[in-house]
Amino acid sequence: MALGICLLFDPRADRALRDLWDRLEERGVPTLRSHTHRLHRPHLSYVVLLRWDLGSVQAAIEALPDRGPMEITFDALGAFRRGRISLIPAGKEGLVGRQQEAVRAVRATGAFIHQHYEIDRWLPHCALVPRARLAQLPVAAATVYDVLPLAARITQAALIDSTTGQVWPLASIP
Repeated sequence: MALGICLLFDPRADRALRDLWDRLEERGVPTLRSHTHRLHRPHLSYVVLLRWDLGSVQAAIEALPDRGPMEITFDALGAFRRGRISLIPAGKEGLVGRQQEAVRAVRATGAFIHQHYEIDRWLPHCALVPRARLAQLPVAAATVYDVLPLAARITQAALIDSTTGQVWPLASIP
C-alpha cells in the first residue's frame, strides 16, 4: 500500500504513454496497463509514502507554491531492480528542487517516505513495466526506443493510492 504524490501529463502525452503501454502489452511485456487494479495512470512520482495521514499530506502539498506546468522530455530507458522498466527524463532544471520541497513538506506531517524517494536518492522516472523478466528487456528496449525522445507537458498533480487507483487531484502543481 502506497500513496504517491504524482505529476500528471497533458492529454497528448498521456495518450502517447498509454499507446506505449499497449505496444509493450502486444509484444508480451506486461505494463501498468494490466497491473493490479488496472487503473494506473501515466505519471511521474515526486514522493511515494508507505504510511501517511491523507488529510495532512494533502494540506502540506497544497500549501506549497504552485510551480505551474512544466515541459520535460523522456530521452532514456531505465531498468531498476526487480525488473522495473521506466522512461527517464532528460535533466530538467528545477525538477529535483521541486521534488525535495515536496519531500520536506510530507516529512513534516510524520509520513513515512519510501527510501528511493528520499532527498538525494530520487531518480525521476515514468514507470512502464512493473516486473520484466530478463528475456523481455530487449523487447521492451526496442519498443521504447521506437518512440524516444518523447516530449511531455506536466499539467496537473494528484495524490494517487497505488493499491486502489483512487486519485485526489491537487489544486496546484508543487
